[in-house]
Amino acid sequence: MSSSIHQPEPSRDFVKQSSLYQEFLAEREEILRHKWIESERLGYDIGFERALLDWIRKHREDWRVSRRNQLAQQANAGPVVGSTQSAAHK
Repeated sequence: MSSSIHQPEPSRDFVKQSSLYQEFLAEREEILRHKWIESERLGYDIGFERALLDWIRKHREDWRVSRRNQLAQQANAGPVVGSTQSAAHK
């Protein structure tokens, strides 16, 4: 018997649909947006690690509060057609 390192399809789908994974993806998107904005502002690529640390220090707390409020509103009001602008850079 050989063990496969690949997860079965239902397990992989479960992970992708989990709220924890969705939050990870949303936070990662914000960090990448921050990286782009700061790199453009400074005129050179600041790299992911610097963007990550800078975003955590400057924006993470406010972004999480905003994200929780947004998710709560969506849960109470149903689907919302909203802005795609970053909460951290409004």
